[in-house]
Amino acid sequence: MTDTIPFPPLKNDLILRAARGEKTERAPVWVMRQAGRYLPEFRAERVENDFFKICRTPELATKVTLQPIDRYDGLLDASIIFSDILVIPQALGMTVEMVPGKGPHFPNPLVVPADMAVQLKEKVDVNKELKYVFDAITMTRHALDGRVPLIGFVGAPWTLMAYMIEGGGSKTLSKAKEWIFKHPKESHELLSRITDVCVDFLVGQVHAGAQMLQVFESWGGELGPHDFEHFSLPYLAQIAKRVKTELGEKAVPMCVFAKGSWYAIERLSVIGYEIVSLDWTHTPESAKAITQGRVTLQGNMDPNVLYGGDEAIVAAATRMVRGFGSTRRYIANLGHGILPTVPVEAMELFLKTVHRVGLEFAAEEKAAEMANDIKIIG
Repeated sequence: MTDTIPFPPLKNDLILRAARGEKTERAPVWVMRQAGRYLPEFRAERVENDFFKICRTPELATKVTLQPIDRYDGLLDASIIFSDILVIPQALGMTVEMVPGKGPHFPNPLVVPADMAVQLKEKVDVNKELKYVFDAITMTRHALDGRVPLIGFVGAPWTLMAYMIEGGGSKTLSKAKEWIFKHPKESHELLSRITDVCVDFLVGQVHAGAQMLQVFESWGGELGPHDFEHFSLPYLAQIAKRVKTELGEKAVPMCVFAKGSWYAIERLSVIGYEIVSLDWTHTPESAKAITQGRVTLQGNMDPNVLYGGDEAIVAAATRMVRGFGSTRRYIANLGHGILPTVPVEAMELFLKTVHRVGLEFAAEEKAAEMANDIKIIG
């Protein structure tokens, strides 16, 4: 799982400094799903290879992970390993297919709690079942040659549970919600089993070379505040605490992204994550007021702005960076993953705008500080 050859020294640690709350010369930036279908080079790779084949083949996963880093040379401050949140249900014993034009599909989802005993493995050895991800992370760290840090990730327990019961995407999550309301004890059992695998998987990713971690609670917003408090938050908190405890001095910054869970930002900022990622429904002012500098904030431009043309992209990115402030406790990103049909030029403009505005903001801040120092001396 670990590599005996030392990794190349890191040349750009901007995002790691931002995660730790240190002052930065500008806001670091990366984009969720930055290695994906909007890139023509990725689409060309998919002509030859199935989605999960890319995930399961370290050489291909490395190649795809580096595609946006190479295309947007010098504009991205992090890479994220090409994988999928649904490798955990696969490791637990479930079959997951990626159907073109439809997305993930479980031929045999969990229907009733008794299905857990039949379909799920009692114990999961991540070093065996998910070794291909660890190998891809190690290979990618070397291939990056220290250009930017590498992010590892998992799907959060509630989101994974919902997929495993719904059998794919859903507009209502009615089947998964039926479980938590009708079978709360068994639901907690399933969430606990998923959490155990998430913890082992994240720890393994760090040992393999991941320098930052993100937990995606993509369907968090489908739960109301009470149900989020019971069926999501405790497991998110467990993950942060247990991963850090197991890693000890090797612990890396961790980010939580609970899409749509606007009501939970304060709680998410006190459960052990260094970074809280935001969707586009938050204003910088309210998010900063709620979190009170306890965590680094990440986000949060609406991905659909990238369809709006140059003027809209520049305006939204500028407003975002200036709203959050670019030199402390902020990582620029979208409010969710980049969409499959976004023009590559739009992504480039977004990244360049974040860089430009971030540097301008930092220069203005420095000038204001100098003026204030002169005023005090005078």
